[in-house]
Amino acid sequence: MKELKKITAVILTYKTSKKTILNCLKSLSSNISIIIVENSKNFKNKQIIKKKFPKIKIFCTGKNLGYGKGNNFGLSKVKTDYALILNPDIICENSFFNGLSKIIKITKNFDIIGCQYSKDKISLPAGFFDYKKNEEFIKNFDSKNSNPLVKVDWVKGFSMLLNLKRFKKKKIFDEKFFLFFEEIDLCKNIINKGGKIFTSDKLKVHHLGFKSASPNDMKIKIEIENIKNWHWMWSSFYFYKKNYSFLYACYKLKGKFLKSFIKMIFYFLIFNQKLKNKYYFRFLGILNSFIGNDSKFRGSLK
Repeated sequence: MKELKKITAVILTYKTSKKTILNCLKSLSSNISIIIVENSKNFKNKQIIKKKFPKIKIFCTGKNLGYGKGNNFGLSKVKTDYALILNPDIICENSFFNGLSKIIKITKNFDIIGCQYSKDKISLPAGFFDYKKNEEFIKNFDSKNSNPLVKVDWVKGFSMLLNLKRFKKKKIFDEKFFLFFEEIDLCKNIINKGGKIFTSDKLKVHHLGFKSASPNDMKIKIEIENIKNWHWMWSSFYFYKKNYSFLYACYKLKGKFLKSFIKMIFYFLIFNQKLKNKYYFRFLGILNSFIGNDSKFRGSLK
């Protein structure tokens, strides 16, 4: 599998549990290079990982840079033709790298190839920006399609292969995003420039999700949840404002803005702290994006 020698996996972590990251690493091929970027000051699992996987390169950013900037940092260290962006809560199926090797061998003219969920997920990790085209894609999608590659407009960033020869900019992801929509924004830019994005049913992974990847400390989990709610709304508004217009962003998010405000008040009045916080941080996320503030919210996490 000489094609696999051309691939470097970039795995961005943030205080990820030892079990989660080790399960991810065990599922990877020994033929690829691996870079781990820890988005904090200290990677406490560094020695354990180095002992089990001595060839892995590990970097600490010093603070939480977010998904886009953290991955840009990792991508700047890649020396191969292709980069495989992976979340740390991903486990690749046994056939994954065999499929990847074959695809790279026969397909050169692409920007991104996205992966698909194993049967433990229902939603599709790819689609189209046009609503009608996307609905048709979902309706007619067949995971057992004999065609190994299906052309799409966007893929999700939990597991995707970047053809680095097609990227001229050093910073591939827009670093104004801290969390969410970074890969969708990247795909939008590629499609606007006439690039090619595919998804493949030959590349399947188990995506364990947030609960499996997050730290064990309950306070940190709550803090992360608040940060996610804030940035989900901030990034949503910024994406539509950047790629369409300010007015279109207002139109798309007005319902969520009002819903967040109303539910924040409602759950405050009935003393439901958890749900009050959820909609409070969503409300603040949209508001800050609307008035043009940066995606600066980090809570107490650095």
